Amino acid sequence: MPSSLRDEGAGAPDRVRRFLILSASMGAGHDGVALELARRLAASGAEARVVDVLDLLPLGLGRALRGWYRRTMRARPWLYELIYQRFFLSRSPGAAPLAVLASRRLRRAGPYTEVVSTFHLAAQITGRARARGELTVPSTVLITDFAVHRMWLHPGNDRYLCLDPDVARTVTALTGRPARVCAPVVRPAFHRPAVPPPVDGPRPVLVAAGAWGVGDVEETARALARSGRCTPLVLCGGNDALRARLAASGLRALGWRADLRELMAAAYALIDNAAGLTCLEALAADLPVISHRPIAGHGRDGVRAMARAGLVPFARDTVDLLAALDALADPAERARLRARADALFSAPEAETLLLHPETPYARADDR
Repeated sequence: MPSSLRDEGAGAPDRVRRFLILSASMGAGHDGVALELARRLAASGAEARVVDVLDLLPLGLGRALRGWYRRTMRARPWLYELIYQRFFLSRSPGAAPLAVLASRRLRRAGPYTEVVSTFHLAAQITGRARARGELTVPSTVLITDFAVHRMWLHPGNDRYLCLDPDVARTVTALTGRPARVCAPVVRPAFHRPAVPPPVDGPRPVLVAAGAWGVGDVEETARALARSGRCTPLVLCGGNDALRARLAASGLRALGWRADLRELMAAAYALIDNAAGLTCLEALAADLPVISHRPIAGHGRDGVRAMARAGLVPFARDTVDLLAALDALADPAERARLRARADALFSAPEAETLLLHPETPYARADDR
């Protein structure tokens, strides 16, 4: 990036709240949250600048890390799983060596009055800098995952915003820092009411593979098509090879789309594998989500956490998947899932909690 937003009607420069939002171009979810949060803060009269934390790493290390991660998730997910198990799952707060390399560029990214991190490496950078006195303004971490791992956690950060009460309690227990539940940060277009599609005939079902087109979505799409009860439409993101393979086998596949809200309005359900931003956008849009064949590491843990919270059914195999889709024909099941999603989005908005720091942060289960 970076991207900078400011409401033209803001007050005098010396009274403007200036937020530096640290994101990461690891897929599109973290950037999506950061940009929408910046838009909301700007609309409230603050100034918000979004910076890709990978750009804070010297010698092109950020670009190299992004490329390695994308290739690994597409071709060698088992390798990411090994790394995740070894380095991400300890109960102690994280320690990322790369955080040391970014401190100098973080200091040069100002001026700002508060830093907000929407990616776990950013949380390590700000936490370390805050603990060492190199960062002299408050640091908030907005955890975008439903299953928190140690790389999100550093006791040097001042406070945490979380999507789930269990995550908030875990954060406070492991860092000693206050945590507060907030609503997911989703663009307002996804909150528009949608008209449910008719259920006669094969049902249109979206199959999400994220911005990079990762996960075993090909088998998911084939299983849906073989059932004769669904018409799968696979969202391949930027993975042109995946899209070509699906199209060659007679399945419908799309690349990166700007009209995702409209696609969701016409769909019967979304099959998700990562518990990321697309999943939350679907919940905001009143589109039922079923989790199936999750990606390695944080994707699997996030899917299971959302299932435990009652937000999504978790289909362990094709039989479960088809049964979960059939269950959505029952208005009572849709209403149950909608009530869970409504409760998720009824928490205070992240920008409200950021703009009003006097609001208590110690309560994790206040919704």
